[in-house]
Amino acid sequence: MIPSVNSSGSRTIGLLAYLYGPGKHEEHTDPHLVASFDGMSPDPGRDPNATLKNLQQLLDQPVMALAEHAKPAKHVWHTSVRADPRDRTLSDEEWADIARRIVAATGIDPGDGQPGCRWAAVRHADDHIHIVATLVTEDGHRPDDYRSGARAQAEARLIEKELGLHEVAPGDGTAAQRPTSAERHKAERQGRERTAREELRETVRRAVAGATSEEEFFDRLVGDGLLIRKRAAPSGDLLGYKVALPDDRNKDGEPVFYPGARLAPDLSPPRVRERWSGDAAQNNPAPRQEDAVRTGPGTPAAARRRTASAAWQAVLVVEQGDDAVAAAHIAAAGEVLDALAKTSAAHTRRELRDAATAFERASRSHVRAVRGHDRALRQAARDLVHGGPALGRGEDGASTAMAIDMLFFLITAAVHWHARKGHAQQAAAARQAAEHLRSAYQEAAAQPLGVLYQRGRRLNRPLLQRQTVVLRKALPGLAERILAEPGWYALAATIADTEAAGHDPATLLTDAVERRELGTADSVSDVLVWRMRRMADLPADASEAPANGTTGGQSASRRAASRPSGKTR
Repeated sequence: MIPSVNSSGSRTIGLLAYLYGPGKHEEHTDPHLVASFDGMSPDPGRDPNATLKNLQQLLDQPVMALAEHAKPAKHVWHTSVRADPRDRTLSDEEWADIARRIVAATGIDPGDGQPGCRWAAVRHADDHIHIVATLVTEDGHRPDDYRSGARAQAEARLIEKELGLHEVAPGDGTAAQRPTSAERHKAERQGRERTAREELRETVRRAVAGATSEEEFFDRLVGDGLLIRKRAAPSGDLLGYKVALPDDRNKDGEPVFYPGARLAPDLSPPRVRERWSGDAAQNNPAPRQEDAVRTGPGTPAAARRRTASAAWQAVLVVEQGDDAVAAAHIAAAGEVLDALAKTSAAHTRRELRDAATAFERASRSHVRAVRGHDRALRQAARDLVHGGPALGRGEDGASTAMAIDMLFFLITAAVHWHARKGHAQQAAAARQAAEHLRSAYQEAAAQPLGVLYQRGRRLNRPLLQRQTVVLRKALPGLAERILAEPGWYALAATIADTEAAGHDPATLLTDAVERRELGTADSVSDVLVWRMRRMADLPADASEAPANGTTGGQSASRRAASRPSGKTR
């Protein structure tokens, strides 16, 4: 349940006309009073003898009784209280009780014999009410409505528990502004899946992911087709910017611009600038030699391998690092998700986009991020953008699965970090992002793990037995669980590959588990496959690399056989 307290106005009659009217898009149905300060106020919606003027005069009476110089310039207080779409439809009696509790909690009409303001609650839809009040108490004073928005939110949390409604996590003031009702109705009328505000927020977020200068940031916005207006100081320094969709126009046919700070708190010019201020000296580090050998520099697969490595290191920072540094890594993880969603193949793009959108809320808190230490993650985001779109197969597809696997654990670490800090909304958002990553991983990993599964099944018995011994010796506490998983055969093939490449598989297995949690993994063997292949610099796609002990001359990629279905994350 979301109360939304609006700034005060000056015309009671104007607000009542809107509440009792048809709405801007004929969305209001059966407007009527559900409660009022005296329980007897005239209801222009249900009483044919009552008028809007009658109700307005009754509400304004304490204001009009004041001397002219004592009347407040803006005396109209207004809030809407909206139920969650998953909630049952509440009765008029329930909404009336909610209205009385909200005006008491906010100080508009505190009760207990204290003088209050006059108010009325109007319902014109199943899922919400509007409360209008005049900000002069019956004894002619201003009400104690300080922080009425926060007080309304706190009362809403209690109401949700008592009525068995969907419980909204308490906020901390760092969330992006929600689209207004007018924006939502406009999007519906135009056939948009999302409001212009939401589309712009996502586009600007993706444009800033991995950007290293204002010039690059704005070039990306122009490349994405947005209209831009900048505000500069006499020195030429950027003071502000606004963006608009070319086809989002007002009634006069002019583009509707949104300032960056109104899209999200971390999209204001100073906060955007912070992202590259800490890593200006290392904007373009050379690609790792192993990435260049395996995949060629600047390719989508190389970018994904770098992303997996950066995410692997960031997990430990979030779990054990200083709060300000952990916050920076969590914010940079949002940039990586945005860049990955923008450049991934169609079969994973929707889930990755939803993961990035959900995690946007988790990327901000009152813990101020210290930039610079998150350089590797920001570089990974930059590599993803410059690497370009990835294919859904071959090394591109397999390295995408590898990157998602590592990011899943990074986002899970962010869930735990926010939970420890009491950041309820951020923890819930990160948890939602992790579930989208889980789904994306299942799509991305099915084919490459299927290839490894078939190769593992074809290992000769002595080799397979040797891999079992290696596993039990290296991971005695996990070995029996892993051996019971369908993914064991994919891991056995990977162990054979690491051994053939000159590595000690026992050491790699131990390192893959050490200091990284596995409790959230549905398949430990899958996780170890990707960690070992990354650490040993093996191709993520094993289609053309048969391991020692396999049989058959035809490559696994052409067999196109997959392992049994089931959870893979």
